[in-house]
Amino acid sequence: MCVRRWANRYDVTVLVNGLPLVQIELKKRGVAIREAFNQVHRYSKESLNTDNSLFKYLQLFVISNGTDSRYFANTTQRNKNSFDFTMNWAKSDNGLIKDLKDFTATFFQKQTLLNVLLHYSVFDVNDTLLAMRPYQIAATERILWKINSAYQAKNWSTSDSGGYIWHTTGSGKTLTSFKAARLATELDFIDKVFFVVDRKDLDFQTMKEYQRFSPDSVNGSESTSELKRNLDKEDNKIVVTTIQKLNNLMKGEGDLPIYSKQVVFIFDEAHRSQFGEAQKNLKKKFKKFYQFGFTGTPIFPKNALGAETTGNVFGRELHSYVITDAIRDEKVLKFKVDYNDVRPQFKSIEAEQDEKKLTAAENKHALLHPNRIDEISQYILNNFKQKTHRQQAGGKGFNAMFAVSSVDAAKVYYESFKNLQKESNNPLNIATIFSFAANEEQNAVGDIADEGFEISAMDSSAKEFLSEAIANYNATFKTNYGVDSSGFQNYYRDLAKRVKNQEIDLLIVVGMFLTGFDAPTLNTLFVDKNLRYHGLIQAFSRTNRIYDTTKTFGNIVTFRDLEQATVDAITLFGDKNTKNVVLEKSYKEYMEGFTDVATGDARRGYLELVEELAQRFPDPDAIVKEKDIIPQQIQTRNQSNLIPN
Repeated sequence: MCVRRWANRYDVTVLVNGLPLVQIELKKRGVAIREAFNQVHRYSKESLNTDNSLFKYLQLFVISNGTDSRYFANTTQRNKNSFDFTMNWAKSDNGLIKDLKDFTATFFQKQTLLNVLLHYSVFDVNDTLLAMRPYQIAATERILWKINSAYQAKNWSTSDSGGYIWHTTGSGKTLTSFKAARLATELDFIDKVFFVVDRKDLDFQTMKEYQRFSPDSVNGSESTSELKRNLDKEDNKIVVTTIQKLNNLMKGEGDLPIYSKQVVFIFDEAHRSQFGEAQKNLKKKFKKFYQFGFTGTPIFPKNALGAETTGNVFGRELHSYVITDAIRDEKVLKFKVDYNDVRPQFKSIEAEQDEKKLTAAENKHALLHPNRIDEISQYILNNFKQKTHRQQAGGKGFNAMFAVSSVDAAKVYYESFKNLQKESNNPLNIATIFSFAANEEQNAVGDIADEGFEISAMDSSAKEFLSEAIANYNATFKTNYGVDSSGFQNYYRDLAKRVKNQEIDLLIVVGMFLTGFDAPTLNTLFVDKNLRYHGLIQAFSRTNRIYDTTKTFGNIVTFRDLEQATVDAITLFGDKNTKNVVLEKSYKEYMEGFTDVATGDARRGYLELVEELAQRFPDPDAIVKEKDIIPQQIQTRNQSNLIPN
């Protein structure tokens, strides 16, 4: 016999076909909206999910205090049922709709609510319900609208039949692309949807992510021949592949039935190798395609090396959600950048801005000079605990990544850390990964070299060093990976997992892991590498995933003068005021003052302000305080009231 222990009265329930699918909790104006959230969570624990309760069918919660209104999915797991997962509704231009009256008029419009419930919510394999955010919904709808309108006009296979989605790194692009792909397959006239990634590691990651949303929802392919076989399968319409495998298929197969069918291409990271040979072959081979690109950092004329921009290749921008939007909505963190200059003898070359001179300086007598390497390594070791919050008792803190300029740099840094930690009782667990990067022509300023899994193309010195590093890794974790192709891929995957689990303290990388890798436990990026424009934003963005209240920003420490490059990159993907939104001021700036690069205004520091106060008020005891003034005012007022008219 079940005995009810709580008598809860809910505010407003929305029924759809007789089932309670949306629950609304309302608070008076002036009451913190978090109070409504806490009450919903209490209801979830006490009564909503009891046996035989119809309220177990609830899919969405809405909370409001009149001036702030939010929605979130009914996820009963506490680790997901966090206030961070609540969302404001928004217009297609990302303008927030907070007032309850406006929220009700838009979110609760019948067709809108039904779309959110039926099309824009996803159960993952763990039965965790995910509700899409407004910008994800807007982007998905724009893609579907473009496919439909191009089909109706028979205007396929042109830039007018596609477009690109500019959603900042960390904003949930995978879920958006998955939903767009799934809903595109439901269009009667679409035969296949290709989700195209740049590298085999992202191929694997994307497959895992898609399978998390829906098991067996997509076909992957280990080889070009398997990709060809998957094109004939009818079990589902989505194929995940790398751009390299797709290009090999197009070059090797002169005529395939798929070339004449209605297909959708969705490109992950639309700022990379889609500008090359594969894009030309795609336009030659496929007769009826619709092409869309997702990117957090588009190629504009300013950072393009040739004539091709993201807009030229894919068509016009269909939707944007930029880094300032994401920071405002608390979906990603700001960056705090320290421009480190602890090495006076190397300062001139570290401050060099000329690309040719910097390239020439990548040698052992300049940027790879042993003294410089050891000084930077020692600095990282000395400051690691502070930067990663490891000094707090009982707290795990975070881990870090170190982006270096070359395989040679990775080698000398790895050896330097090993030598400096020989006598340490608690050394940092340091790993490294790199592979051969084809010396292809860059398509844009700031491209990070695309490292594949072609270990055989490495020179003997690099391969020998990598073998030693993997052997050290194997000894630490009792694994058995190697430098052969399959062994290296398995090493990559195991390393990615251990970085996310904080089993690796510091990961030294050249290009791998600087794009497309998400580890919320990572909070610090050390940089001894030339970064520009989208490459800089991509690398910095490894650190700014929201994790917990201890992680308040992504921590960047550069050992080269990247200040202007940082401002240029942030301004390109925002505007002249974006710097003030995206970057935290450094401790030194707050103490000594700074000039706002965007506005040119000089801001005084704490030290100068304290000095001015000391000069103006040398005797603190002589300062007349408010508590001394108020009694005098009262006494004066009382005396004036005694004076007769």
